[in-house]
Amino acid sequence: MKILLVEDDTEIAGHVAQALVASGHDVDGESNGRDGLARALTGKYAALILDRMLPGMDGLTVTKTLRTQGVETPILLLTTMTGIDDRVEGLGGGADDYLVKPFAFAELLARVGAMVRRAEISSRGAATRLSVRDLQMDLIARTVHRAGQAVELQAQEFRLLEYLVRNAGRAVTRAMLLENVWKLNFDPRTNIVETHMSRLRAKLDLGHNSDLIHTIRGTGYILRAD
Repeated sequence: MKILLVEDDTEIAGHVAQALVASGHDVDGESNGRDGLARALTGKYAALILDRMLPGMDGLTVTKTLRTQGVETPILLLTTMTGIDDRVEGLGGGADDYLVKPFAFAELLARVGAMVRRAEISSRGAATRLSVRDLQMDLIARTVHRAGQAVELQAQEFRLLEYLVRNAGRAVTRAMLLENVWKLNFDPRTNIVETHMSRLRAKLDLGHNSDLIHTIRGTGYILRAD
């Protein structure tokens, strides 16, 4: 499988990459957080290994940013911090596992393998096709069709629509969207929800006589299932 390793210590990075390659994995490497984030956002990796303390952008910030952007690739954080609070903070920030330096390469390989297996099991257990009225979503192919016509969506628009479809027939509030689509448990005081919702509705309703998504004044939005 393809793994992204983001580690600024060249000696550690070299040994980890060598161990991964020897185990049959393909490895891409970066030495700072910002470049690592850019690579990770491509979504082409089975797993990410991030050093906690990186130049440019630390590993925890990279992890939180990826989760905010909807990237669900398993993440293993490497760190010299041994405190329980540090581990809790890392896992709470979206990491799937935490490994303290120095570590045995056999343990690193085992943890990466376990992360990926858990992700695969979770993916197989979830529905891969969703539909409401004349709308169909393929979560694997990342395609959307309405009345047989393809609808091109950006990544965040796709995640927004998926959440609405999974909650079809129920009102969803702005706070619910921020928490579940943008992974924010606070209000950023921007019109991020309204902007994406407007674009999504325009794309879904173009050329059709009926609206799928409706505004509930003072409450939020609803994708009507009837």
